[in-house]
Amino acid sequence: MEKNLSIGTLAAAPGEKVQGLLPIPHTEIEVPVTLINGAGSGKTVLITSGIHSCEYVGIEAAIQLAGELEPESLSGRLILIHPVNVPGFESRYPTLMPQDNKNLNRVFPGTREGTLADRVAHFFEYSLYSQIDFYIDLHCGEIFEDLTPYVYYVGAADNAVSEAARQAALHVDVPYMVKSSATTGAYNYAGVLGIPSILLERGCAGRFTQAEVDADKKDVVNILKHLGVLQGVPELRHRPVDLTDLVYLMPARHGLWYPEVKAGDLIARGQRLGVVKDYFGRVLDTYCAEYDGVVLYQSATLWTDDFCELITYGKFAETTGMVR
Repeated sequence: MEKNLSIGTLAAAPGEKVQGLLPIPHTEIEVPVTLINGAGSGKTVLITSGIHSCEYVGIEAAIQLAGELEPESLSGRLILIHPVNVPGFESRYPTLMPQDNKNLNRVFPGTREGTLADRVAHFFEYSLYSQIDFYIDLHCGEIFEDLTPYVYYVGAADNAVSEAARQAALHVDVPYMVKSSATTGAYNYAGVLGIPSILLERGCAGRFTQAEVDADKKDVVNILKHLGVLQGVPELRHRPVDLTDLVYLMPARHGLWYPEVKAGDLIARGQRLGVVKDYFGRVLDTYCAEYDGVVLYQSATLWTDDFCELITYGKFAETTGMVR
């Protein structure tokens, strides 16, 4: 017998969709949540957006999916949060939660006794993760980043959990995928708890287009078809190839960043990626690629410091057979 889908003050009976603002316990914030309790039985999937507050493609995709998906078409249950970091979203405060200046995607598992980000992370573990079978976290480049689409899947998890996440990632219509070794992000920590999880990156620089939103929505639908929550066969133009040994390059010194490559560019070992200069145009540091690979994202701002990476790139796994 199917049962209600309940989170805090919201509950959806079988065959019902319920939407509302959900108070996060031990905080003063509410987040918009959509619960869709399918007409048929199946997996429970969590879909979040806006953990980073100005990543608009994922936020808008989740909002549209919450409006378009209906219980009659589902064999399973969906929990959508759109967005998570409401205070940051409404104040246009990038990446961090404005109340405590913490990156929510770096504090898991959190604690009820901590500041706001810690308490939101604690809510995820004790109110959401206990109910779900799979987790899709929608992201994009922040307002200060240039990014090419790709997908992460959990790596700091049991082999079976990581492989289940990888199989889902193969149904995302992006060029590249990365096995993550992190543990303190929302989807990473879900993997630690045994929940197959992925993080999708698409869009950047504080903008969104309907084409990007549609691509995100299609990816989510493909994964839901793969999981059996929706009927049908996933539709793909190409499958992502594996990247390994990612370099998250931080600046050695603060200054002005002049990149010489773009997100999505293929790069060769020793190729100049960019320089950091001072205010008088003097070169402080020159950065070159450690190996052949591809640029996933980079800073799109002139000023650079310890807040974000200059550039992030990875190399093709040997099994992909990719060459420059």
